[in-house]
Amino acid sequence: MTRKPLHLLVNLLFLTAFLLVTFFGIGPVLLADGSMQERLFTLLLVLLILTGLLLLFRYVKSRIP
Repeated sequence: MTRKPLHLLVNLLFLTAFLLVTFFGIGPVLLADGSMQERLFTLLLVLLILTGLLLLFRYVKSRIP
């Protein structure tokens, strides 16, 4: 019975993290007035952060009983 609230909490925390990283990461890529190289570097960094979050999410979900 206690399993479900923990899963819900983990899902909400990671959903919030994904949305914040996406919102604040993709915004500068699309709207920045910097060079194309700067935009691509920011995009690569955002993709790496999102990949790390995804791997952490999968690890945490596999550890929850």
